[in-house]
Amino acid sequence: MPDKKSGFIAVIGKPNAGKSTLMNTILGQKVAIMSDKPQTTRTLIRGILTRDEGQLVFLDTPGIHKPRHRLGEVMNEVAEEAMHEVDVLLCVVDATVGEVHLHGEILSKIKKSGRPAILALNKVDLLAKEQLLKLIADYQQEYDFLEIIPVSAKTGDQVDKLIQLLFQHVSEGPFYYPEGVVTDHPEAFLMAELIREKVLYLTHEEIPHSVAVQIEHMEFREDNQVLYVHAIIYTERDSQKAILIGKEGKLLKRVGTLARRDMEGLFHRKVFLDLWIKVKKDWRNHEHLIRSFGLERD
Repeated sequence: MPDKKSGFIAVIGKPNAGKSTLMNTILGQKVAIMSDKPQTTRTLIRGILTRDEGQLVFLDTPGIHKPRHRLGEVMNEVAEEAMHEVDVLLCVVDATVGEVHLHGEILSKIKKSGRPAILALNKVDLLAKEQLLKLIADYQQEYDFLEIIPVSAKTGDQVDKLIQLLFQHVSEGPFYYPEGVVTDHPEAFLMAELIREKVLYLTHEEIPHSVAVQIEHMEFREDNQVLYVHAIIYTERDSQKAILIGKEGKLLKRVGTLARRDMEGLFHRKVFLDLWIKVKKDWRNHEHLIRSFGLERD
């Protein structure tokens, strides 16, 4: 029997490239929250794929961007540090932009890391063949990637081929996680992310970016059949708090309903979710608050 292969893969790229969607598609289930809004991912999200040929550990990183506050700086630092600690970089690009969409800053970080990189051109289901061929040629001129592969995280097209390419470029090694484990994040982290995902979905402009979520308390009751969760949504201003509550509390109730449904699907039991909103002024510029919300570097 051949030896198993294993390795760590950092999923990198600009905001809105579809990194989290692609990782979820690779894993076959939702581990990272998804949104069409930039900077959805704020810290490393680990996803584990175990197959007959071995195990790949994915690190979904925050999108590399020009920061406007300390949180943005921390997010960039998280992404850059992850690039130096893995076996292969999986660089995800939104192919629908129609031009080379890797800023020099990202390419310089790839070169600085010294790690081999595979380029995944995502959303190719929305692209004409001649556009795709031109884009591949353009990226071949831009950098010496190990492979350039067109994929669609949405439809799953070419994702299996991408997985095989990743296995080809990692070495023989042990499993880092038991079979069946898809993420090593604690339950409270996953629940907080699900709540934040619903805020992203239901709000606009500055609101989604000003929000952090913390699980204050959780416990099983009624013979372990019901999970009671007390969570707080933090925002930066009283006006944002009012928007999140909504007229007659309707928006907050909608956030809670959608998040609770996802939690019940994740934990396979009834969930009672108690949601509150508090204001922490300018929290994105305060290191201790960023750390308290679990958004610091690993």
